Amino acid sequence: NGRFVAFIPRHGKGHTIPPHTVNSKANIWALNSLGVSRIIAPSAVGSLQDKYKPGDIVLPDQFIDFTKRREYTFYDEGQVCHVSCADPFCNELREIFLNIGKQLKYNVHDGSTYICIEGPRFSTRAESKYFKDILQGDIIGMTLVPECILAREMQICYMPIATVTDYDVWYENPVSSREILEVLTKNANSTKELLTALIPSIPEIRNKCKCKTALQDAMV
Repeated sequence: NGRFVAFIPRHGKGHTIPPHTVNSKANIWALNSLGVSRIIAPSAVGSLQDKYKPGDIVLPDQFIDFTKRREYTFYDEGQVCHVSCADPFCNELREIFLNIGKQLKYNVHDGSTYICIEGPRFSTRAESKYFKDILQGDIIGMTLVPECILAREMQICYMPIATVTDYDVWYENPVSSREILEVLTKNANSTKELLTALIPSIPEIRNKCKCKTALQDAMV
């Protein structure tokens, strides 16, 4: 419908880049250089709660960062930036997506806490239970951070769309890559349908979110 769309496969062509080595800084810089003002970020996640079932779609509204050695900011020197991540994702995009999901009768969960781990390994049972029971996390993945932080520093709207692929290891059985790929393959058409409906529904001008002024009170 005449909308300009840029696509970056974060894991590379053929899925050869593991999550802990994804160059999020370069990806976000490239999107900003192309004039991108909104990022829709699909990803696979594990579920830490019974209510989020494999195949479900979740729109997280918070995250807890357990990554360890990634590039988190564009402001390492020359100027200090303390960008707010109190509400890390774009509420305007979330509202639009929720309406699209309802219209297309998809099971979309609104609001959850995403635990982001370093990877590429999966969690131990002790870690999984800690994330679930002590931290009260809802879903777990490896790619959200630092993508969303870097997007906020570029004042780009960012909305993660998380597809649940498994119950992590707090449940009974260990997670396998084969299991994850099976669910993702099964849900690929659903994701395409949702994105195809979502993109034309996004207004050209950003009026309802604060993402575009994220640096207003962030610079020292």
